[in-house]
Amino acid sequence: MHRRLKYVVSVVVLLFLTPVILYAQFDQEMLGNRYIRVADMGESADTLNVWGDVGSSGRYIVPKETTLPELISYSLGYAQVRGRSSRNKWAKTQIEVKVSRYKENLNEVDVSLFKYKFSEPEPVDMFQFDLQNNDIVSLEVRRKPTFRDYVGVIAPVVSVVATSVLLIENLR
Repeated sequence: MHRRLKYVVSVVVLLFLTPVILYAQFDQEMLGNRYIRVADMGESADTLNVWGDVGSSGRYIVPKETTLPELISYSLGYAQVRGRSSRNKWAKTQIEVKVSRYKENLNEVDVSLFKYKFSEPEPVDMFQFDLQNNDIVSLEVRRKPTFRDYVGVIAPVVSVVATSVLLIENLR
């Protein structure tokens, strides 16, 4: 009986710790690659932070006078909007673009927020917004969950429970 318990504990530890270790290693490898240079060497440039639901978040070195839509394009666009799904599914999707700017002399953060639905044109203010060095641009795509989203959450849980039950039954 004692040997079986050791076996079960070993299998459980292996099943749960291996993905955590692999993820941590992958995450460490990716940390050094997040400076993305768009501006040519010697060109006057700003360094901007892009976070959130984009294809490639990171710290971007872009030419001065870069517009907000251009910056979003450099970061490969909205992550959840890209793909094969039809445009109708995204009609009610809301996109939020937040630009945070730290004002050192006032010791405060100035925030500009742009909200629009995916089916609508981008706000004119986004094209006219003046990005500055060290701005933080955060993007969020909000949509109602679909059946596929629910299945994506429930299926792994059911799978783990079923596998655990089968494992315990086979060890008896």
